[in-house]
Amino acid sequence: MSTPSPSFGSSSGYTRDDILRIAGITRRQLSTWEKQGFIQPTEQFQFGDILALKTLKKLRELKIPAARIREAIAALVGWLHDVQHPLSQLRITAEGKRITVHLSGNKMEAVSGQLLLDFDGSEIEKLRTMGDKSKTEKPAARSRAKDEEAEDWFQKGLALEETGRPVTEAIAAYKKAIELNPDAAGALVNLGTISFRARKLREAEGLYKRAVTADPDYALAHFNLGNLNDELGNTEVARKFYQDAIKLNPRYADAFFNLALLHEKNNEILQAISCWQTYLRLDTTSTWSKTARKQLDRLKKSVRHK
Repeated sequence: MSTPSPSFGSSSGYTRDDILRIAGITRRQLSTWEKQGFIQPTEQFQFGDILALKTLKKLRELKIPAARIREAIAALVGWLHDVQHPLSQLRITAEGKRITVHLSGNKMEAVSGQLLLDFDGSEIEKLRTMGDKSKTEKPAARSRAKDEEAEDWFQKGLALEETGRPVTEAIAAYKKAIELNPDAAGALVNLGTISFRARKLREAEGLYKRAVTADPDYALAHFNLGNLNDELGNTEVARKFYQDAIKLNPRYADAFFNLALLHEKNNEILQAISCWQTYLRLDTTSTWSKTARKQLDRLKKSVRHK
């Protein structure tokens, strides 16, 4: 059984409860990042805010201090003329204590004096203009251009889904992204989810597995394979995929929710209690936390009465 999908607050954006669940963060984290100026305080968030929050979450999990993140943001805005919101516009991660940014096929340290130092003047200018392409591109550059175009189609697919356009339009966008970059894990997962909702389960499974092959650390792909196998009645396979998702992201609340349901279905009461307790430590305020609390209370009573 898969976790019910939350209903979003309005067509104009996401509510605070929506954003907490989708980004997998706590209310305290969101409030702190608003106070630190990383996210603008509001009651209606946009999709770009989700991307920014997920980037922030990843950096903080890697123990990158807030001051260091702020320094990197300032550097990127200064260097890259077309970038005003690095956390949502760029792929940012960390190696050790260094914040790095992936752009136009290159990886750079994203801190003021060290940004772009390994590139010559012409390369810097290309990066400043977000990779403008010349007519004399080399094959490798053309390959990078394809990856960038694939990312554009992926983002277009997301936008089409978010705005409620016909699903065929989003499918076409994701397929174009995959055509340009067969390892576009995000497009593979989203296309798989569309197939899953249409009950094309084998098709969805193939797409999810391709996503895992393309990016073995993509927790969502493992989680979705768990949901799919749970739906097919493959309990042990589903269990493994949920556990894999949790190994990759120990704060993956939805994975604990679904794993708890799976344990209950198999009458594994103590394991279910443990999962519900973990879920409630990760999610204390959403609608689904109320469901989890009821399930936990019911199971505890059943154990006491034995």
